[in-house]
Amino acid sequence: MSDELRRIVAIDDPYLLLREVTTRLADAQQEVTELARLRRRVVQDLHAQGLSYAQIAAKAGLSRGRIHQIRHTGPAPEGAFLGRGSVTVATPLRRDDERGRTVVAVDDVSSGKRLEELARSYGLDVTSEHVPVTGAIDLDRDGLVVVCGPRMSQEMWDTYAQDPVLAWVRAEDGPWTVVDQKTGLVHRSGQDSAPARSYDVGYLGRLPRPDGQGTLLAIAGIHTQGSLGVVQLLTNDLNTLWGQVGDQRFSTLVGVEYDPDTSEPLSAELLCPLYRHDEEAAV
Repeated sequence: MSDELRRIVAIDDPYLLLREVTTRLADAQQEVTELARLRRRVVQDLHAQGLSYAQIAAKAGLSRGRIHQIRHTGPAPEGAFLGRGSVTVATPLRRDDERGRTVVAVDDVSSGKRLEELARSYGLDVTSEHVPVTGAIDLDRDGLVVVCGPRMSQEMWDTYAQDPVLAWVRAEDGPWTVVDQKTGLVHRSGQDSAPARSYDVGYLGRLPRPDGQGTLLAIAGIHTQGSLGVVQLLTNDLNTLWGQVGDQRFSTLVGVEYDPDTSEPLSAELLCPLYRHDEEAAV
């Protein structure tokens, strides 16, 4: 019996005991899920290196059938791209100056809900919250997925500024753009171009937290359709993204063609490589 279990068993207050047991069970379930995810990842990695299931089983002291079962059951390793155990999806609130009230954009709601569904499909616990109109948000937490551009939050502006390759820059004629500082390309939304078209640019990156003790996943579009396109890319290609960058710091841009009537993405494709920030910093 572990020390923590002994502590809980010794509680006399039945209400406190009930609360402590419930909390511990939730924590234990998260731990079990992440251990199962890690176990499956190890088997997949070893198999990808050329080892047979029989060889892995012999070296690990398990049966071949057990190794094969681990490889094909349990939570998929790529779920760790979003977080471990639990994630918090944050989407922005906006100020309607005409009506004098706080509102949410429909596209932001859709992005948030789809991210929540995606995370749950990988066995992650999910909570949601809003970035207030002030932009103030505590970024020094594990498992954060923030759908918010730099214009709406000083905290997120400072976070995006840590990207060594992709920079948010306001064009001389007013609209926001994203500049690839490695190639010099300036990426601009179709809404801000002449002639206008149903095209937007989305940003996806894993960036350092202010406290330097971890990272967060940042998603933003020049307009809201860009964020929706990033979420679609994650939904369709999470395994590929995980295979390329794992849980390391990176950033990339997504070109999004969308339905002008519904804002739904029709296509979402990478506009540049997945820039690994450790490699870019070393250049």
